[in-house]
Amino acid sequence: MSLLQDVLEFNQKFVEEKKYELYETSKFPDKKMVILSCMDTRLVELLPHALNLRNGDVKIVKNAGALVSHPFGSIMRSILVAIYELQADEVCVIGHHDCGAGKLQAEPFLEKVRAKGISDEVINTIEYSGMDLKKWLTGFDSVEETVQHSVETIRNHPLFSKDTPVHGLVIDPNTGKLDVVVNGYEAIENN
Repeated sequence: MSLLQDVLEFNQKFVEEKKYELYETSKFPDKKMVILSCMDTRLVELLPHALNLRNGDVKIVKNAGALVSHPFGSIMRSILVAIYELQADEVCVIGHHDCGAGKLQAEPFLEKVRAKGISDEVINTIEYSGMDLKKWLTGFDSVEETVQHSVETIRNHPLFSKDTPVHGLVIDPNTGKLDVVVNGYEAIENN
C-alpha cells in the first residue's frame, strides 16, 4: 500500500466521522499575525504549542530556513496577502537552531540532483541563464543573522506598511525556547 493510499483512507474516515469539526475556524487569523517559519518537521507541532497557538490563531508560511530570499517571491507575496487581504496586523519570522537549510552546500546538493537523473546540460542551462546555483543552494552560518535579514527584507519592502511590526525570533527545536532577535514594536518606536 502506498503512502498516498494510507492518507486517502485516513481522510475518508476523518470526513465520515466529522473530525474536521474540531478544527473549524475562519480564514482570518484570530491573533492577527502571520508567521514565517521553517518547514523543519520538529516544528510542525512544537512551534504552535510553544507559542500557545490554536488552529485559526495565525497564518503560517513555511519554507526552508524561514528565509525571505527574494523581495518579490512567493514568500513575500504570501506575507503581503496575509496583511492586506486576511487581516493580519503583525509579522513574526521564526528561525531555529540546527537548521538543515543552514548547512546546505551546493556541490553535494547538485550531486543528489544528478543522481536523480538531472543532467549537467540542464544544470549548465540554468547557470548560463544567469542563476547562480552555487549561491542559491548555499546555506547560512548564523540563524540570528538570517532572521534579521528576513525581517529587514519584509520591513523595507515598498508595499509593506512601516507601522506594521515585524518580529524576529529563534526557537530551539528541542525545547521550544524562544529568543528574540528583533522586537518589532521597538523597531517601529525607533523610526
